[in-house]
Amino acid sequence: MTEAPYVPLRPIPMKERSAIVFLQYGELDVLDSAFVLVDATGVRTQIPVGGLACLMLEPGTRTSHAAIALAARVGCLIVWVGEAGVRLYSAGQPGGARADKLLYQARCALDETARINVVREMYRRRFGEDAPSRRSIEQLRGIEGARVRETYKLLAQRHGVNWNVRNYDRNNWERADVANRALSASTACLYGLTEAAVLAVGYAPAIGFLHRGKPLSFVYDVADVYKFDTAAVAAFETAGRILKGKGDGSPVERQVRIACRDLFRRSGLLDKIIPGIEEMLKASGMDPPEDAPEASEPAIPADEAGGDDGHRG
Repeated sequence: MTEAPYVPLRPIPMKERSAIVFLQYGELDVLDSAFVLVDATGVRTQIPVGGLACLMLEPGTRTSHAAIALAARVGCLIVWVGEAGVRLYSAGQPGGARADKLLYQARCALDETARINVVREMYRRRFGEDAPSRRSIEQLRGIEGARVRETYKLLAQRHGVNWNVRNYDRNNWERADVANRALSASTACLYGLTEAAVLAVGYAPAIGFLHRGKPLSFVYDVADVYKFDTAAVAAFETAGRILKGKGDGSPVERQVRIACRDLFRRSGLLDKIIPGIEEMLKASGMDPPEDAPEASEPAIPADEAGGDDGHRG
């Protein structure tokens, strides 16, 4: 019997993938060359891991070494989240930061002029207008906070939601109103997808510009640029439908996830995030670093890579 020839993995570019899938109550594994979730009764659900940007694992899931290794090779981010997806505990790295892009990102973040240029570009993209001139980053942060509250009120009015304030208690989740629960769930979806994009193209989630000091600072920066057109819309649309008695009866969080999945796909969000990151950093005025002078060419040139910069394989 002739052995089948080895065919290297050629990951799908991130911008062409589906956004996110939530998994619960099963074991994630690779069986018979397929990426599967196996439930307690042994039923296998195949998952097209190479065509996904992010897998969200809720409580009740376990993973094998083979599953994590394959997800890393094809560039699918694995994120461990809380029940209903409203807490983010940990995440893998589908491709890891590239040294050249990480250095470029760090230079932009450490130079105060470059940093505020990037923040101003993020503001322009988020609100569709230039940021007020001669404002510090702290002042721009305050202006953004006021604009965010105003935008939430407008979205709530548009969809018939009685919106008071952004308020919820993670330790007493059920006490939060429908709109707050919907907004938390949709934001978690957006952050997971954005982190997958950031890692896939080789940047570091922790090196932020407007946000600082958190493991996902850059993820928050980038996600906030697109929140008003995606996650916030899905949240208030879903909350309005539920409050009018037009929901499907399932938990708020599940209805929001489905709305986010569909909206992310319709809007081509991944197709916008990846080039958007490059353009936002370019606004810093910094030139990307050149290859190190001591770098040498590989003895055996690698085949042309598939997928995005961060993919392994």
